[in-house]
Amino acid sequence: MNFIEIIGFVAAFLTTAAFLPQVYKTWKTKDVSALSLPMLLMFFTGVFIWLVYGFYKESPSMIMANAITLVSAFFLIYFKIKYTKNI
Repeated sequence: MNFIEIIGFVAAFLTTAAFLPQVYKTWKTKDVSALSLPMLLMFFTGVFIWLVYGFYKESPSMIMANAITLVSAFFLIYFKIKYTKNI
């Protein structure tokens, strides 16, 4: 593994880990009022494209980070749809 890929793994860990507390908090509180569904959908699409790009570039750090973040974003979208109160 080269130095650049190590930098990628450090960045991947930090950005992915920073996202996980939001998923956990949303799961525990079921409060989705501050989450924007259009933003989540755009974010999910962007992360999916980054994942495809990571496979294309054969970058393990990009693949790992974006695969985990894609699952996390999916859960936030799921929570947003499930826990939104219909008035």
